[in-house]
Amino acid sequence: MSSCVLSLAAPAAAQFWQCAPYAREISGIQIRGNANTWWAQAAGRYERGRTPKAGSVLAFEPTRRMRVGHVAMVSRVVGERELLLTHANWSRRGGIERDVRAVDVSAANDWSQVKVWYGPQGGLGTSSYPTSGFIHSGEAPKAAEFPSVRMASVGGTVGVRAFVDERF
Repeated sequence: MSSCVLSLAAPAAAQFWQCAPYAREISGIQIRGNANTWWAQAAGRYERGRTPKAGSVLAFEPTRRMRVGHVAMVSRVVGERELLLTHANWSRRGGIERDVRAVDVSAANDWSQVKVWYGPQGGLGTSSYPTSGFIHSGEAPKAAEFPSVRMASVGGTVGVRAFVDERF
């Protein structure tokens, strides 16, 4: 019985995060289910589009390697083809990363194909990912409130800060 009580007393930072519940918590977008269902579920409930805004959620399409897609909140728009994302379960299983670089690599400059900073490589890596677009919450992002994490340096990459949860 005491082990049950101890597990209930564990801090929120000790939680194993999946991308969808974490994106819901920090963006205010109240969509449930796997990431690959968010774009369709947002239709008629939230504004959707191809232009990033801070606080919006970028919906990644499923791929062979990401069968249930991925969702990540836009922390900040840096430029026309660059932004910072806050998301969970990307570079480290269950871990959280804040303000990681994402770059639009689509031929049409419409954010339909992106590269995202990947911790183990310390950069954007070689893979690019298809996206459906941005789901706009209409609220300010809450990322600063969830949970406390430590800043990890990213060697050789200027202007990128990766925040990685140290639990894993």
